[in-house]
Parts: sequence; C-alpha cells; structure tokens
Amino acid sequence: MKSSKSETPLMRQYNQIKARYPGTVLLFRVGDFYETFADDAITISKELGITLTKRNNGGDQTPLAGFPHHSLDTYLPRLVKRGHRVAVCDQTEDPAEAKAAKKKIVDRDVTEVVTPGVTLNEKLLEHKQNNYAFAVHWSGSTAGVAFSDISTGEFALAQLDARELKSFLTLFAPAEILLSKKLKGNLPDGLDGYMLTYQEEWIFEHDYCYQLLLDHFQTHSLKGFGVEELTIAQVAAGALLHYIKENQKASLGHIRRIYAFENSHFMMLDASTKRNLELTASLQQGGTEGTLISILDETQTAMGARELRKWIMRPLKNLRDIRRRLDAVEALFKAHEIRNSLRDELEQIGDLERLISRISAGRANARDLTQLRLSLERILPVKMLLQKQESPLIVSLRDGLSGLIELQERIREAIVDDPPASLRDGGIIRESYSEELREIRDIARNGKRYIADIQKQLIQETGINSLKLGYNKVFGYYIEVTKVHQEKVPDTFIRKQTLVNAERYITPELKEIEEKVLSAEERMSTLEYELFNELRMQVSEYAEQIQQNAASIAAIDCLQSLAETAFLFNYVKPEVDDSTVIDIKGGRHPVVERSLPLGEPFIPNDIFLDTETEQLIIITGPNMAGKSIILRQTGLIVLMAQVGCFVPAQHARIGLVDKIFTRVGASDNLAAGESTFLVEMNEAANILNNATDKSLILLDEVGRGTSTFDGLSIAWSLAEYLHNQPSVAARTLFATHYHELNELESMYERVVNFNVQVKEHEGKVIFMRKLVKGGADHSYGIQVAGMAGLPKVVISRAQEILHNLEQHSLDITNKHGKLNELREGDEKLSSNGTASLPETGAAAAGTRKKAASSLSQKIPKQQPLPQFDLFGGAPDPQAEKIKEKLRQADLNTMTPINAMLFLVELKKEIGQL
Repeated sequence: MKSSKSETPLMRQYNQIKARYPGTVLLFRVGDFYETFADDAITISKELGITLTKRNNGGDQTPLAGFPHHSLDTYLPRLVKRGHRVAVCDQTEDPAEAKAAKKKIVDRDVTEVVTPGVTLNEKLLEHKQNNYAFAVHWSGSTAGVAFSDISTGEFALAQLDARELKSFLTLFAPAEILLSKKLKGNLPDGLDGYMLTYQEEWIFEHDYCYQLLLDHFQTHSLKGFGVEELTIAQVAAGALLHYIKENQKASLGHIRRIYAFENSHFMMLDASTKRNLELTASLQQGGTEGTLISILDETQTAMGARELRKWIMRPLKNLRDIRRRLDAVEALFKAHEIRNSLRDELEQIGDLERLISRISAGRANARDLTQLRLSLERILPVKMLLQKQESPLIVSLRDGLSGLIELQERIREAIVDDPPASLRDGGIIRESYSEELREIRDIARNGKRYIADIQKQLIQETGINSLKLGYNKVFGYYIEVTKVHQEKVPDTFIRKQTLVNAERYITPELKEIEEKVLSAEERMSTLEYELFNELRMQVSEYAEQIQQNAASIAAIDCLQSLAETAFLFNYVKPEVDDSTVIDIKGGRHPVVERSLPLGEPFIPNDIFLDTETEQLIIITGPNMAGKSIILRQTGLIVLMAQVGCFVPAQHARIGLVDKIFTRVGASDNLAAGESTFLVEMNEAANILNNATDKSLILLDEVGRGTSTFDGLSIAWSLAEYLHNQPSVAARTLFATHYHELNELESMYERVVNFNVQVKEHEGKVIFMRKLVKGGADHSYGIQVAGMAGLPKVVISRAQEILHNLEQHSLDITNKHGKLNELREGDEKLSSNGTASLPETGAAAAGTRKKAASSLSQKIPKQQPLPQFDLFGGAPDPQAEKIKEKLRQADLNTMTPINAMLFLVELKKEIGQL
C-alpha cells in the first residue's frame, strides 16, 4: 500500500474502509459502478469472468475490475456461493450535495456484509431450506452451540458433549460456522468440510456475550427464555449475534426470542445414517430426486417445506408427541374435501417468515408488503376450514392463527394493488393515503396546466390582460408585465429584470409554486419513500404475531402434506408404543416403489424384530436380490412412524427407537488417509460404542473390505457382541454374503436366519425379491456377473475355478465342518467379551471336549501332514515345529473363531514351505 501522500483521495478512502473489513471482497460504489481494487479485483476477475484493468493511484497502477450497480443481484450471489464474504460499500450522501459543499469526495460506508450463513438476499436462499449460521465455543469436554437463520428470525442455543457435535451439526447442515481465532491450526474434530469463519478472541468472552444478548432482547436476564444456566452456549450465542449485527448493519427486530434446542427430544441420526437412508440428499446426484423428502413433500408453502425437512431430519422420541401428530394426520387423511380446500388456500400464502424478516431489517419493497397482506387474507379461511377438526394438535395450531385485520387494512390503504419493484421509482402509495402526496402528484402530472391556472388567477387579480408567466434558467419562473400596465402592478410583486418594453417580477408565492413544480418528481419520490418506511416500521411491530402465524401455517402444511402422501400412495397409520417390537407386515420402500417402471409391482416384505425373541436377523442372498432395499425400507418405515407419518405397509407396529444406525456400502476417504476398510470399521465402531438396546441397527455387509477370513471373523464377532452385550443388544438386521454366519442361529436364541428368495432356471438367476425363513447357501455371484455383461470366456473360467475350489477346499470346508462339532459344546462368555456357546439340541451327541478330541483324531486321517522331506532328505525342522504347535494346542478352550484362525495360521505356514 502506498503512503497517504501519494494516494488519490478515492483510494485513500477505499483503503481505510477495506482495512475495517479484512477477509472480505469489498464492492466499492463509484458512480454507477461497483469497483474492486488490487487483490479483490483479481479475485472477481477470475470468479466472475470480468475484464481486469488498471487504475492510476498516485502514479502507481492498481488492478481494477467492476460491474454496473444494477448488476449487483447477479454478481453478488455468485461470489457468495463460491465461499467469499462480500462487503457492499455504498455512497451515503448525494453527490450533488457533496459537490455543493465543495467536498473532494463523496461519503461512503459499508451497508451490508453478505456471507454464506448471514444473508437476506433471495437469490442466495433456497426457499425450501433454512440457511443456518453457527457459532461454537468449547469449555473442556462441553461444546456450546448457537445457530440462527436470520431470514426467518430463528435463534437458538444448545449445550452438549463435545463428542456429539459432529452428529449435531448434521441436523442443520450449517452454511457457515464461527470459531475463535485461537482455534486456527488446532481444529477440533467434526468440523471438516464446513465453511469456517474465525473471529477475534475477545468476542468469545462471556461477560460481553451475555450483555449483548440482554441488550438485544431488552431483558434483565435470560431466565424468561429458559437458557440462563447454559453459560457455555451463551458465549456462542453472543458471538453469533455480534457477527450478525456487524454484517447486516440493520435492525434485527425480527429476532425476538432465543430458545434452548433439546437434542434429547429427537431420535439420533448420525451422518452416515442420513446419507445411507437418503433422507434429503441422493447418494448419487446429491439433489433431492430419489430421496424420502421428494416423496413426502406435498407442502404448499415455503414455510411448510422447510418445516417438513426439519421433521424428517429430527424424528420424535416422545410417544405423546408422535401420537398427536399421527392423530392429526389421520384427521386430515379422512377429511378429503377439507384437505383439498386447505391445499388451495395454503398455496396462496407467501413466505411469511422471510417476508417479515426483510420488512424488519429494512430490506423489503412494496411488493413484499402487498404479498404479506394477501397472505394474511388467507389466514381466516384456513382457520375456518379447520373449525370442526377435533385433533388436539390441529386445535392448538388453529388457535395460533390470527388474520391481523387491522394490519391488512393499513397496508391496503397505503399500498397500490400492483406496486413497482423499486421504491425509488414512485407510484407505490395510494393518493388517498396522503393529502400532501396527492397535491405533489397533481403538480407533477399537470405542471403546465398548473402554471396556466396561476396566470389566469393573476390576470383576474390585477386586471392586466397581457400579463404572462415565463421561465428561464437564470431565475426560474417570472411574471412579465408590459410598461403600459406598470401602474397596475401590486406592491407584492418584486422587480427582478427590466426589459425595453416590459418588466419582470417574482413573488414569494410564485417561488413557492416554482419549487413545487420543478421538484415535484423528486419530492414525490422522496415523500413516497418516507411514507413507505413509516408503514414498514409499523408493520415490523407485528413481527412476533406474524411469526406465530408462520409457525402454525408451517405445521398445518406439514400435516396436510403427510395426509396427502398417505392418500396418494396407500400408506397406513402405524401403531407406535414403548415396546421392544418392530412388526411390519407388507412393508414397502417408499422411494423405490415410486421409481419402478409403470406396471412393475413392488414386492412387499414382512419384518419382525423383538429384543426378547428375534433380536438379530441374518439376511443372506445374492447381490441384486433386494437385501439392501429391505434394510433401508425398514429404517425408513421406523423413521417415518416417529416423524408422525403414515407408512408404506399393510400394518406396522413400531416400538420406540432412540437411534438408527446404518453401515452400508463401501467407500474410502482418501482426503483423511482412510481406506475403504478403515471407513467401514470406523462406522462399525461408532455403532458398537453408541447403540443402546432401544436402537435399530442396519448392517449391509461387514468385513468385505479385507481378506475373507479376517472379514468373516470380524462379522461373526460383531454379531455375537450385538447378541450377548445387554447394553447394545439392539434390534438388528444384518445382511451378509458370509453364509457361515447362518450357524449363529443354532448357537444363539435370539438370532434368526432369513434369505431373499431366488430361483435358478437354465443357468440364469430369477430374483423373487421375497424375504423367506432360512439361510441361503449360494451367492450366485457368477450368474450376476454374467448379467452384468462380462465376456462368456471369463464367466466360463470362473465357473471352472469355483468348481475346483469347492472340490479341493479341505483346508477350509472340512475344518469348518469339524468346527460345527465345536459349536455343540457349552462355553460361557469369557472376560474379554468373546462369545459364549450355549448348549443346543445338536449338542446331545457329546460334550465340547469329546468334539474337540474327535477333531484332533480325525484331521490327521483325512489330511495327513506332509513330511516335507524334499529330495529324500530328513524331515524339515519347520514341519516338526508345526507338529509341535498341534500337540500344544488346547482345543478344549478354543472358541470356533479362534479354532478357525488357528487352522488358517497353520495353512499359511504350510504354504510357505
């Protein structure tokens, strides 16, 4: 930066303002353009494709790029969507006034800082999604969190265990997160992938934050909001409020309350579960197509669409609240005609939340006020439609509606029916609203006629028939009287100019009229703007009542949307209770059934889970048979029931679920240096460490990312753990290709085998999509590979290899067969968490000790150990070492998995010889 002596006044002003807003792109208003300089110019040139030029700055050439001021709404959103914080600097005084005052430069200041998380710009907001800014503050192992959507006025805080932060953030998908600068370079876990904005450390001081909150809400404490004790979260809330105030430079009167968000009220869904169940974003495209919300969203208002997204991402855990929603949906489901009429009325209601936010912040135009009036006019018809509804939830929402008739009338009296978009263009206020405005408009429209009328009046008053009014640029309007009639000129006329044959006069009244005529257009525009702002401030006083209307309309819209979906797609009301049962008859996947080709039916399936009897279902079957769909549809049906939605089934009884966990698919995380298998194990560990006996676990393959025996061992051990550990004995669906896991059914009382039925015809597989009792013993992988189009020679060779493996796999299958005898024993759960093997009917032939003895006797007969006497020499010492290992092995104490691993280890050693 050049010294102040060499800088031009404009660049000096620019640099001073830029220094106050570090980390932003500063759009600097110069005449009819927004200009950027230096690094900012280079940035917007690259981001927006704008030509980069140079400007002389005291002898130096400074990079320059800009665009016309009327293109701000085009370019600003593009910059913010690319992750930039943008400061908009406008001229704060009239250039003509600055010139008259002989000032070298017009006053300028930043009027708004727009960031991804803090904006009221409609082009930056998704009308069906909230736009949250977050602030996070840590104290030991506790995280204080605050979040706000300034476009709706929502403002909340929460205090939680820092380990829960990652999952908490996924509930909201924040557009921006504020942190203290002291965390730079030492970022806590769970914040990867978000836009982070660092603030000065002093902003995160409790005393400052607490006082800022008190000042804003104009209270003596926060007790009235129920957040007085959440001291760590108060710091986050104060820091967030500070950031919003600094950026918006406007009134935040629409942020009228702060509430404590209770995460414990909602079912926990971690990031992988939300992703795998495709609740609001598709796994493939990332949009909403093919998601649960795309099926359930029959809302008619933007507020309802945003609320429904919240409901889906935050299923309820309180039985009373769930039943209230279900009863309300049922009432609207049955009232078909009322629902149709309700949908028509709701469709005409604008986005009340965002309308009142823009109005309160001073960023609304006349069309916004008209839209508000038209929306309020539909409130009473909605209320009347619900008048006979007896559902407690509907009654409560109906009672929260108010038409605000007085406000409607005030807006109707002031604003014309079809106002222009721009406030500066005029024509927004009705003439009848202001006598002064009516007079000015009359003058502006009929200026020449007005002057002619004044001339006639003066002729009548003076009796000078030749009197006329004229105008010149030197002294404006004048009265011209010929010298013949000078004696008739009244004393009130003031001589201004003498001509050869006439005199020119002015009067104070004429100067007043001149001022009105010449400045009528400007005065009319200014007066309309003043009247509009006065009305806007009056409307903003109703912010709380309008927000209450918005909340009630949003919930009503959600309820009718769920009822409409149930009607359209043949859903049923689920029975939700506090049992340990999940009993679904004829369950269907809500998304898949809607995406099938016309005429192709969806094959429904039954699922029964109970922690007391059938806690863990092992599902086997080939790829493409439908195992994953069955898992996902079970999770979605449970989630929908606790959202308060009817479900795609013939019957459903859902025992309350506190958490849903999914482990589906395989993908790596290269950015974090995590392999596919490590990602898989991270997800599995998360489940085992956080599941409870009230949870629902959906496992779609475990252990496939490593070797066969490693993977099988992990899958087996994980299944045993879920069965035997009371604290995590959750209702579980476990889809797998490891057919060996079918053995668990005979070993454990709450494990049940199912498979997805297929038929083989002339070497081809026909998928029946039906879940049936019993385990599968064949994966049909080669047949599926053939369906995928692999060359026939590859398929043929694969079949040969498979046949050879099946015929010559004594090292695996025979040993595994003998391990079945080990499973007939009776082994208790060891202290290190290994599985217990309860005695079953199959163990009647003998005890575990006899089975182990039988195995040790039969293995040498079926598969004699080689002597390894290469070239006729003496026995290999390593072979003797293997024999010694066999002699020392205590088969009586080995679990099935340990025995299998022991045999695999021997096989590897033999293979190395």
